[in-house]
Amino acid sequence: MGLSKNLSLCFFVFVVCFSYALAANFNIVNNCPYTVWAAAVPGGGRQLNPGQTWSLDVNAGTAGARIWARTNCGFDGNGRGGCQTGDCGGLLQCQAYGAPPNTLAEYALNQFNNLDFFDVSLVDGFNVPMEFSPTSNGCTRGITCRADINGQCPAELRAPGGCNNPCTVFKTDQYCCNSGNCGPTDFSRFFKERCPDAYSYPKDDQTSTFTCPGGTNYKVVFCP
Repeated sequence: MGLSKNLSLCFFVFVVCFSYALAANFNIVNNCPYTVWAAAVPGGGRQLNPGQTWSLDVNAGTAGARIWARTNCGFDGNGRGGCQTGDCGGLLQCQAYGAPPNTLAEYALNQFNNLDFFDVSLVDGFNVPMEFSPTSNGCTRGITCRADINGQCPAELRAPGGCNNPCTVFKTDQYCCNSGNCGPTDFSRFFKERCPDAYSYPKDDQTSTFTCPGGTNYKVVFCP
């Protein structure tokens, strides 16, 4: 019985240490000339004044994860309030994804063949320019979306503080791809022309998903 407990404890310690060793570090940088409230699921949230950074460690095997910037926020001492773009239920410490429009850094760690999969997505629209790049493991191919999308946003998609995605505005299958079968549109081409490496509509996989070996570290820069 004692041996079994000791073995179980050793295995638990091994798993914890192994998971920590494979954890990825994300260095989140606000290079904008204004304050943003960085958000991460998993991770929570943090106010970043111009030039400030946030170091976030994420466990191996994490999937469906996002990092984004929120703008024009106000929170009370309990971390409750709201943001003009990217708001996550009125919480400083996000527990759910943000509301469109928001530029997204999306990732899944240690997946098929122990690869990380990562992308910048404009499927939820755009609020802040972004770079999402690996910083270790010899992986060098990053994604950058620097275009003035807010300034050039089509009239139909304009929103306070950002440029909306057509699904949010029109709510049709053509733009939302609820049936799983959709193609590019004039609106998705608007985003793709300005940020060729970013997702522009839900099925834009071939040119917009990037990989690195598991255990790679990354940086996310707002206003690169």
